[in-house]
Amino acid sequence: MKILFLCSQNKRRSLTAEKYFDGYNGHQAKSAGTENNSRIKVTEGLIGWADMVFCMEKKHLRRIREKYPHILSGKKVICLNIPDEYGYMDEELISLLDSEVSGYL
Repeated sequence: MKILFLCSQNKRRSLTAEKYFDGYNGHQAKSAGTENNSRIKVTEGLIGWADMVFCMEKKHLRRIREKYPHILSGKKVICLNIPDEYGYMDEELISLLDSEVSGYL
């Protein structure tokens, strides 16, 4: 399965999720941000690549639904409700991601 993780700037939450889940049970993971100044900005191609999309907050979900409704049709899109209060590869963030995401994989 191909998994895309989204947050605001792709520097902490989604990047941590990508690093943790890439290769997890054979899954492929990528990450991106929804802001213009993102490390890697979400694109139509990235959403098209993904089988499943995980958004860290409702605002990320809203942004991609507004911009890419035609590509999201039929895809499983989940909002994790993980606030922007963790550092990159933070152990608490990894534990939270593991408990929230693993059930879908």
